Amino acid sequence: MAMADALLFNPHTYDPTHFDPETRRLLRATVDWFEQRGKRRLIEDYRSRAWLADFLAFSAKEGLFATFLTPASAAGEGEGDKRWDTARIAALNEIFGFYGLDYWYAWQVTILGLGPVWQSDNAAARTRAAELLDQGEVFAFGLSEKTHGADIYSTDMLLEPDGDGGFRATGSKYYIGNGNAAGLVSVFGRRTDVEGPDGYVFFAADSRHEAYHLVKNVVDSSKYVSEFRLENYPVRAEDVLHSGRAAFDAALNTVNVGKFNLCTASIGICEHAMYEAVTHAQNRVLYGRPVTAFPHVRRELTDAYVRLVGMKLFSDRAVDYFRSAGPDDRRYLLFNPMTKMKVTTEGEKVIDLMWDVIAAKGFEKDNYFAQAAIEIRGLPKLEGTVHVNLALILKFMRNHLLNPADYTPVPTRLDAADDAFLFQQGPARGLGSVRFHDWRTAYDAFAELPNVARFREQADALCAFVTTAAPDEEQSRDLDLLLAVGQLFALVVHGQLILEQARLTDLDADVLDELFAVLVRDFSAHAVELHGKDSATPEQQGWALGAVRRPVVDEARSGRVWDRVEALSGTYEMAP
Repeated sequence: MAMADALLFNPHTYDPTHFDPETRRLLRATVDWFEQRGKRRLIEDYRSRAWLADFLAFSAKEGLFATFLTPASAAGEGEGDKRWDTARIAALNEIFGFYGLDYWYAWQVTILGLGPVWQSDNAAARTRAAELLDQGEVFAFGLSEKTHGADIYSTDMLLEPDGDGGFRATGSKYYIGNGNAAGLVSVFGRRTDVEGPDGYVFFAADSRHEAYHLVKNVVDSSKYVSEFRLENYPVRAEDVLHSGRAAFDAALNTVNVGKFNLCTASIGICEHAMYEAVTHAQNRVLYGRPVTAFPHVRRELTDAYVRLVGMKLFSDRAVDYFRSAGPDDRRYLLFNPMTKMKVTTEGEKVIDLMWDVIAAKGFEKDNYFAQAAIEIRGLPKLEGTVHVNLALILKFMRNHLLNPADYTPVPTRLDAADDAFLFQQGPARGLGSVRFHDWRTAYDAFAELPNVARFREQADALCAFVTTAAPDEEQSRDLDLLLAVGQLFALVVHGQLILEQARLTDLDADVLDELFAVLVRDFSAHAVELHGKDSATPEQQGWALGAVRRPVVDEARSGRVWDRVEALSGTYEMAP
């Protein structure tokens, strides 16, 4: 049981000693606040769609958002615990996801709202943001619009010069979290007197201003996902955060920072749901036998468990690349959409596998699982769809698979450092020129594990596909076909970072091999999907079927992993 607990977050045993004392205190205080509130209140607030006032009051009292979301460059004298540290931000995402995505969402959109501010040279705006954080305020990111979504080329938020160096802003925004309460809303718009990208502007607005009109919450949830409208809103020169192309870059770079948070929120949701699901299945008797005695149930719960472990391994390792990024190392630009696309869709699979086991129990109003089953769906659809992020991932495929570069190995990054580069990312272009270290090194380190070796055969086959049967110019316009290729590539990258983290953490070999048995099946399934695409050539069809592999079956190994899953039963139940 202790081994299983070591891989999953358990509030009863959680003690993040790998962080500095203040981070450790705040993470533990957050867990304790939720546990003291109890499960009934948690679920009732979710069902009644209550605004998160008591949670935000707790955060303000503890200085939680202020400590975690103020970069060291914006902190004052004697505020040495304030920094932007992706490792501890990820840890808090997991806790929020574990207790409810509504709490995570208020924090997540605060992060997005802060992005354009911390990237700005506007000292007054930065000081104001730090003060608002200290006061316990939340923030909002005014980018999306009802008719354009997040197509920032087409914004209808119009800024008309007022003749005094400022503007009057008129227009509406849609899908804007915290738009009901934000002390500062970073709003994206364009000038009426300047054509093209040079006319873009990011400015700071206040949701309490009389020219700011809150229209409604567009979702039926505690999350306040607002529609708001500005009518002749006065934008002073000192409210402008970015102008021209820099505003465009700030939008994309903010999303780069923010979408990383989706993976660890997904992990937290799955962990809480898993405790409930395994405990229920283990104690449910059908036809005179525990539900967990049935082979298909053991397979589904084991698959869910190893997929969840894989999500954690990948995300933890991606943190290291995020924190070690710089102008000459932009590998995070691949691993970031991977966390957003791959880890969150894995989360959906984990919930589905467990739901197939617990069936009607997953609808009950007194369980966390009912909200987990709903909320897990949202994460793959936020910060760009799965398709958008897959298309982004494809830009890196050729360089990653075929053109490795030399890098100094990136260590585990749990040090108390400020991740300053995230707000100095520079122009959001040149993705095709990003180079990567050799992915084969991670696979070579575990070549003795049968399913890692089997998956490596499939990864090598994908390299052959790229060099001999890659989509031609006409096929490259068929996004349906390309997305199938993208899924295959994403699996290779997913496996790579899982293996890197497994080596750094000395992961149990049984768990790793069982996980790769699942990845072998996944690769085969996506290869079959590619085979069936309308525009796949005979050569590509032949390659696809040739890439199908059967995992190496080892009943003893699977049994040992099942023992770990079974041991989760009864180890955590939220305080009533």
